[in-house]
Amino acid sequence: MADITSMPNSTTVLIVGAGPSGLVAALSLLHHGFKDFVVVDAVEQGENSSRALVVHAATLEALDTIDCGAEIAEKGIKARNVNFGNRSSNIISTNLSSLDKYTRHPYALIIPQNLTEYILGEKFKGYGVTVHRPCKVASLKMNENDDNLTDVTFEDGKTITAKYVIGADGARSVVRRMAGIGFTDPKTGEKGDRITNLDQMVLADVIYEGKRNNGMEFSGTMSPESFFLCVPLPNSFNDFLAKNGQEVQDQIYRIGAGVPLVDGEIPHSPSKEYLQNLVDRFGPTFLSSDASVNPNPTPVRIKEVIWSTRFRTHSAIADKTFTRLDGDELQGATVGADKITTKHGGIILLVGDAAHIHSPAGGQGMNLGIRDAVFLGEALVKHINASASQPSSVDADYILREFGEERHKRALEVIALTKNMLSFMGMPDKKISWLFPISATTVRDWVMWLGFKFSFMQAKMAWAMSGLGRR
Repeated sequence: MADITSMPNSTTVLIVGAGPSGLVAALSLLHHGFKDFVVVDAVEQGENSSRALVVHAATLEALDTIDCGAEIAEKGIKARNVNFGNRSSNIISTNLSSLDKYTRHPYALIIPQNLTEYILGEKFKGYGVTVHRPCKVASLKMNENDDNLTDVTFEDGKTITAKYVIGADGARSVVRRMAGIGFTDPKTGEKGDRITNLDQMVLADVIYEGKRNNGMEFSGTMSPESFFLCVPLPNSFNDFLAKNGQEVQDQIYRIGAGVPLVDGEIPHSPSKEYLQNLVDRFGPTFLSSDASVNPNPTPVRIKEVIWSTRFRTHSAIADKTFTRLDGDELQGATVGADKITTKHGGIILLVGDAAHIHSPAGGQGMNLGIRDAVFLGEALVKHINASASQPSSVDADYILREFGEERHKRALEVIALTKNMLSFMGMPDKKISWLFPISATTVRDWVMWLGFKFSFMQAKMAWAMSGLGRR
């Protein structure tokens, strides 16, 4: 880690945010032979929590192109099956083997985000580069002497001048806000979002008493009032925690659950007792602490909470991924390289949660952000080289507009997918109609049970989850 005093006064590229998207953007630039950049982050080293959990095939493929996939794949659990059921029994098992003919990574890789960040950070350090922390952006403005440069000032008064500023600073992106870029829900459904049982959720990493990982896989439990997730985390996560002074010998599980709105607001950091109540109400019965419900001789209880959080599920997308600060934004139709145009203002680019957010359904968020960053590195180096080799009157911005339009399109596709999954998994328990007094959740379970008996449905779900069709 480098502090702000060692930061240069100027750079070609400034990357704001050192989460997965920011680190991968830097690694992509390094892979393409470009080193004139600075990475800053607002938080101290080690403050990042577990959060995202899954790295999908398309993301590993993208990381492979910049020589970063192997280290991550080595540390995770390669889940080949994803199970869904009700509280008492399994309904379907989605086998990912159909991906074998399309990818070197036919699985969902279970690995917590902070471990992913650590691996990427170590790769980054291997190039002899450091992240400047803590550096909180206070303002962005056009440079007085060159209107194609941006002056970025931090809260302590330090200023750095950059030609390109990459906002990888999360859902509450300061870069996005100061660049005047809107961030709204795209309303992919004609009537907007439907209210579901997953409007507010809890995530936690826990240890159970009396429970060992006896072949337990990635599993989701649907109930009339909620959806419950339980996934065993890799042993490498225990090793990672130990490096940071937290010794954990037992198997760690990620759990997640929707909390009905009638329960009120979720506590800021849900306690062991709060989480246990959710497990007993919405989890599979074999994880229940109630001996009268649990089919096994010994009830299961949460022994320790490693980390817990709450959040609301919502979606938003930036109006644009590429713009120029206080200049001609040139966000219309793609302009070819032979076109002549006037352009002013330092370049602003967004990746990851700064560009788009959505529900965690399907584990797509971090994946989309990482792919943004991998492809941005290539596009940015092309733009830098084109700008240097062509007359100033020739527009090279078509390179970044094409990148921005493509990533915006991919984000809209993922938002639509996650909204549909959220509506399906969090379907409220109500009668279909007075003519058919059957619970909608019962019909959903029947449809899943029948539909996933067909291999093509299994393959379709595996393909959608993998991201291979929308890299």
